[in-house]
Amino acid sequence: MDQEGYERINPSLLDTFPYEYPGSDAAVEIATDEFTAVCPWSGLPDFGRLTVRYVPRERVLELKSFKFYLHSYRNAGIYQEHAANRILADLVAATAPKWMELVLDYNVRGGVHTTVRARWPQEEAG
Repeated sequence: MDQEGYERINPSLLDTFPYEYPGSDAAVEIATDEFTAVCPWSGLPDFGRLTVRYVPRERVLELKSFKFYLHSYRNAGIYQEHAANRILADLVAATAPKWMELVLDYNVRGGVHTTVRARWPQEEAG
């Protein structure tokens, strides 16, 4: 397998379009069962369901560009916990939402199930 590092991930693929209802807090949810990356420690592929929820401020994520962006992870060596945070950071940078949360629910591998949740802005611990 041709495994590479973070340089394989391409946030420049992300595109947006203007949100015509900036006064409306309509939540957008995007989900795919086709997320895949490679564990940099084992070299084994990771597969998972990715769900993104956000309220746009002025920009909406264009879905075809999102699919191409996710495809850039296919052979990237990135830990599961880092993938969720990297995707969230790239999406926040592209869309500047009011808030965004991401859930990356990985398929079971080696009898272990992992779900990573990340949110922007981060909630304060209470």
